[in-house]
Amino acid sequence: MLRSQQVTVLDDDTLEPIPNVAVYNPERTKISITDFDGNFDFSTFLNEDRIILKHLSYELKKVTRLQIIKNDYKIFLQMKPERLDEVVMSVSKWEQQKKEVPNKIVSIDARTIALNAPQTSADLLQSSGKVFVQKSQLGGGSPMIRGFATNRLVLSVDGVRMNNAIFRGGNLQNVISIDPFTIRNTEIIFGPGSVIYGSDAIGGVMNFYTKQPILSQKGVTEISGNTNYRFSSANTENTVHAEVNIGQEKWASLTSFSYNDFQDLKMGSHGPESYLRNSFVKTVNGEDVLVPNEDPRKQVPTGYNQTNFMQKFLYRPNVNLDFNLGIHFSETSKYSRYDRLIRPSRDGQGLRSVAWFYGPQKWFMGNFQLKKKGKGKLYDGLKLTAAYQHFEESRYNRDFQDVILNATEENVDALNLNLDLENKKMGKFKLYYGGEFIYNTVGSKGSDTQIVTMDKTEAASRYPDGATWKSLAGYLNGEYKAKPNFIVMSGLRYSHVWIDALFDDTFYAFPFENADLSTGALTGSLGFSWFPKQDFQITFNGSTGFRAPNVDDIGKIFDSEPGSVVVPNPDLESEYAYNLELGIQKNFKDKLVLKGATFYTYLVDALVRRDFTFNGNSQIEYGGELSNVQAIQNAAKAYVYGFEFGLDAYLTDQWSLSSNLTITEGIEEEEDGTDSPARHAPPTFGDFHVRWKTEKISTDFFLNYNGEVSNDELALSERSKDYIYAKDENGDPFSPSWYTLNFRSQYTIANNLNATVSLENITNQRYRTYSSGIVAPGSNLILGIGYVF
Repeated sequence: MLRSQQVTVLDDDTLEPIPNVAVYNPERTKISITDFDGNFDFSTFLNEDRIILKHLSYELKKVTRLQIIKNDYKIFLQMKPERLDEVVMSVSKWEQQKKEVPNKIVSIDARTIALNAPQTSADLLQSSGKVFVQKSQLGGGSPMIRGFATNRLVLSVDGVRMNNAIFRGGNLQNVISIDPFTIRNTEIIFGPGSVIYGSDAIGGVMNFYTKQPILSQKGVTEISGNTNYRFSSANTENTVHAEVNIGQEKWASLTSFSYNDFQDLKMGSHGPESYLRNSFVKTVNGEDVLVPNEDPRKQVPTGYNQTNFMQKFLYRPNVNLDFNLGIHFSETSKYSRYDRLIRPSRDGQGLRSVAWFYGPQKWFMGNFQLKKKGKGKLYDGLKLTAAYQHFEESRYNRDFQDVILNATEENVDALNLNLDLENKKMGKFKLYYGGEFIYNTVGSKGSDTQIVTMDKTEAASRYPDGATWKSLAGYLNGEYKAKPNFIVMSGLRYSHVWIDALFDDTFYAFPFENADLSTGALTGSLGFSWFPKQDFQITFNGSTGFRAPNVDDIGKIFDSEPGSVVVPNPDLESEYAYNLELGIQKNFKDKLVLKGATFYTYLVDALVRRDFTFNGNSQIEYGGELSNVQAIQNAAKAYVYGFEFGLDAYLTDQWSLSSNLTITEGIEEEEDGTDSPARHAPPTFGDFHVRWKTEKISTDFFLNYNGEVSNDELALSERSKDYIYAKDENGDPFSPSWYTLNFRSQYTIANNLNATVSLENITNQRYRTYSSGIVAPGSNLILGIGYVF
């Protein structure tokens, strides 16, 4: 076949070839089918012919022969918004059809990311309408899934977990280290995922799969790439991004760079007056003074900048063997923790802190992966992954008119080794199995700096310096197709965790010298996916999850919270979760898809902060304040339950509707045996979208909604943070309900040029999402332009 007579049909997102695409003219007198490599012969089509391409999982495409030639004999198809035969990877680390998986999984592809234009990966998760995100400051975003958050969720990039030995129960900002421009797909598992991902996977797993280098299909070197620019008005964002792919027949390189600059965030006009930033502390001629804010809607200071870099290499000597090397680096500037800067002083006459900021947050990952396909004695597919990560974070704070700047600086070196195997040789039974080894070392330093003389002295560290956290695990996961319409999945995993930490008594007389923990956990899952009819699906899944104590739980040294101080506790055990979920999905002739799920999770031996004693004292003076002594303890039970609803309606080829609603209730046992609302159970939240799409224009008009959290429904730990909440008629803190109206659009100016225009929070609402320190953006105009070469 001559090259000029062959056309390749590719996925617009992944650039992978698409087999079994029907190609025909309107009269159906000329018909062709793409082969395994996505190719078809179009020599029978004339220049004036209209060519139609149709596939069950992709949007219908109409092109002419001349357009195909002009586009270098390539046609790109876009995946349908809802497809039951979608392929996912998160549950077994191997490709599986989504319809065969009993877990609820949400996928966010690169096209959706491009239209949503998220500033960070935290905003990307929130834009899905299915994940709630808390923010203490602009440089942050802490996801909540099914009533769990932070160190009870697993965060992974290209199959390597980012969770490390100092992931804390407080809010985490690590997700912002992932550049949304580099993401080709995000998969979110709802519910425990400990069989595959081990410790921490109690509430869910967030998998970010980044873009891969693209090999040349022509036998010559091909260079391609794209550049992007984005501006948003609410925080005067300026973002630039560029990436270049160099591809040859057997090897390819992908280089990506992004830079974000965010100024102070401006809140909306209509909402609680207490959210306004009427004044802030400023140091003038060496003296701390309280000054009025010229624009109370501007949250001073919240701006920061961030740099992201990614380099990937792919070498494919043959179709069955891949060698991949990925390098990721992310670094922020220092950024203020806004919720600490708005705390009132102890006398209520001013503000408590002059400065409270995180130092640069840095993340480096080097990830090498060998992937082999083919019939082996013990496997049909093999992945060997070796990854090294380095994390850096720091905290700086100084109280009003205090001359001492307190600082703690932490770093973690993490080594991950994973072996994952797939075996399909057993008829109706597929087996996935493997092992994992993780090794973390923690570095931690403390210092006090006299801001006048700049003399720096050593102080207590946040964690025991040199502490280690290790984990060794093995797992089995099986899939059995009992009938064509009934698939059973089950798995087991055993994990063992060791912690070794030595406490320095230079600054505090600890009643112990070291923490030496060795604990194991067996987790399992059993579920099914059943299609009573072709258009009706029922899923059920029962699973367990666990979280082993980490260095943050056992060894946190004097971490201050308002009115309390947290001290180390070396006597901890793993917490354990039991989960049940039931899901249904009904497809009405590909015009309307209804989805629903209900879940219940019971957590025992929960690691929670409770009153404690230090050297026999229940209160000690810390930071100039008499504070209650607390520590992390296995001291509670908790349960979370809820309902999730979804709707997708396809009115015409251009018009569609979608909606999501999540209702979550969480209860946590208190020290006196009573029950109180769980801290990380979000309010009822949802969205409603009206979309219109043509070949050149995509538009989305949508509503976001959050329900009220009354004072009675607030967790006890949240009620003490009254400065971030509105006041009800009794003067008690609560989180009001809110909504926003929003519009976004993307226009393809030419084949290689597109523009995005979005307007968020059109009615300029002033609102603060539940548990967040920072107030959300007011009306926000977002402009973007992208060029592909």
